[in-house]
Amino acid sequence: MPNTSRPRRSVLYMPGANVRALEKGRTLACDAIIMDLEDSVAPDAKKQARKNVAEAIKAGGYGKREVVVRVNALDTTWGYKDIVAAATSGADAILLPKTESANAVRQLERIMLEAGAPESMQIWCMIETPRGVLRTELIASASARVSCLVMGTADLAKDLHAHHTRERIPMVMSLGHCLIVARAYGLSILDGVHLDLSDDEGFAQSCLQGVDFGFDGKTLIHPKTIAKANEIFGPSEDEVKWSLDIITAFNEARSKGEGVVVIDGKLVENLHIVEAQRIVKMAERIKELQADIAD
Repeated sequence: MPNTSRPRRSVLYMPGANVRALEKGRTLACDAIIMDLEDSVAPDAKKQARKNVAEAIKAGGYGKREVVVRVNALDTTWGYKDIVAAATSGADAILLPKTESANAVRQLERIMLEAGAPESMQIWCMIETPRGVLRTELIASASARVSCLVMGTADLAKDLHAHHTRERIPMVMSLGHCLIVARAYGLSILDGVHLDLSDDEGFAQSCLQGVDFGFDGKTLIHPKTIAKANEIFGPSEDEVKWSLDIITAFNEARSKGEGVVVIDGKLVENLHIVEAQRIVKMAERIKELQADIAD
């Protein structure tokens, strides 16, 4: 089962055609980078972008950040070669755009295997069409490699003929449905991008709403939004302290043979311990990321 304690608070899209952006990614405090071969790359730059991304990953320097390659869809001219190149690039995952079926996931996996992808390489799936939303459960369960769902709210809003509002009311059903599926199958799930880079308040509100929903993090389109996403999606000091306290109290109670644990008048059950352990583990991994970036 995928490890959902891995920090994915801030996941930054970086255009594969922009070599300087790929280089800058080595210095940014994001948890993961999606090197994009799809939407942000013009048709006449696709081949060069694929080469840029492969060279950047091979050169290394991204530390403990996850590195993901978003390929073009298999029904395009570039999709197959993108997957073959990404499969042995050293990336942590391949992100499949506009995923609408389990068959698409399995087809991607077959190409990965034929190209020599390591067992550890994950599949991330973008859910950005009405058909994709309706078939999310089939997509999530299509392969053991599937570890993360990525909401593509811009494309979804277009297909729904919906408006982009701060409250994102037109998105609520789709976001909630995909989140339920992700949790049912033990997957991570990332919220969609906030398109208005001049609207800092709206971006913060979108992140807070994402946390309320239960998303693991936010996909981003500009480095200036990394710090706020990390702040909002990361566990607070109070949350970490509370988690450590209840783990300690629970372990002490069990060692004494006590079946009920009460802290500050609140009953602590097994489900609280599981969540506390996840939060503590995530906090530890965030510290490791921060130390890695500082070095």
